[in-house]
Amino acid sequence: MKKYIARILAGLALTLPLLTATTSCHHIETWDNDLYGNFDALWTVLDEHYCFFADKDVDWNEIHRQYRAEIDPDWDQIQLFDHCAKMLAELRDGHTNLSSWFDISYYRKWWSDYPQNFNERLIEQYYLNFEWRSGGGFRYKYLTDRNVGYIRYSTFSICASHSFIDEMLYSMKDADGIIIDVRDNGGGEIDNVEKIVSHFITEKTLGGYIQHKTGPGHNDFSEPYPFYYESATEHVRWLKPVIVLANRSTFSAANNFVSAMKGLKQVAVVGACTGGGSGMPFSSEIPCGWSVRFSASPVYDAEMKLTENGVEPTEGGAIDMDPEKEAEGIDTILEFAIETLNRLAEKNNSSSTPAKIIAQTPRRNG
Repeated sequence: MKKYIARILAGLALTLPLLTATTSCHHIETWDNDLYGNFDALWTVLDEHYCFFADKDVDWNEIHRQYRAEIDPDWDQIQLFDHCAKMLAELRDGHTNLSSWFDISYYRKWWSDYPQNFNERLIEQYYLNFEWRSGGGFRYKYLTDRNVGYIRYSTFSICASHSFIDEMLYSMKDADGIIIDVRDNGGGEIDNVEKIVSHFITEKTLGGYIQHKTGPGHNDFSEPYPFYYESATEHVRWLKPVIVLANRSTFSAANNFVSAMKGLKQVAVVGACTGGGSGMPFSSEIPCGWSVRFSASPVYDAEMKLTENGVEPTEGGAIDMDPEKEAEGIDTILEFAIETLNRLAEKNNSSSTPAKIIAQTPRRNG
């Protein structure tokens, strides 16, 4: 029977130069294009390249024994797909997906077992009064009655220009602080994390560390490589207090954003633990043509703490929305954030060197 070779393909282009060698050179295995061959190919790709076995305490060899023994030789491709998807769910990883022409598997329990803690209509109606400015994934408004700037950023798949961000931040220059709401933000492009963070720092800042696989063993990793964020010189940089709002559906690049912002002295995180997803995903293909995406390179915060399982709030612990208050048009998480922001602003105003916004009037030529 014809043999096939599984291919490992980079699944995400990053600006970090240390990711130029994400796969190592070792022996190449081949498999038959049948039920057992495709199962073994899938299991082996994960065995040699997945990065969180130890962190998640997963016995991948035992899982192979169990799931292979359950294969029925009479299964069709849909039955095999469902079985393989069930095996991948043992990794409890939202970045691990099996894709075929008829379905895509996805592990949902990283968020489905938790309260949503976000009601977009409530924010739009009762806090923004259906009036806001928007662009590049952002919606924003200066809540003059609360003296707080509110910024909603829904996806890292798109991001406005630096000039737009300048205008947005400068429009709130009289506010005591701003709230950046990334609840229900499922991630996107990691470059957009760097772009936004650059407006909240004044010097080169350590963002965290990343590793890549150096061999097929579960513990074959490079040394941690640091990565940094550069300040957006010639642009508005906000140094007044900032609250980042997060929930369990804050995932992937949004999770990295919360981790990066959490390390800044003027920033506090409010809400619930994020959904994680800190492993940089890569892709492979098995003999039947199905592709699998998986976490291949672990990312750590600036203190070398893995954030795959989420980033915890810094203020108030985990806070859930109150359903009764929600029915009245009150977001209890946002209200706590505003109270926290007022407290931080009062503290900054009473200090000898209060935080401030560093800006010239932004250019309005795009």
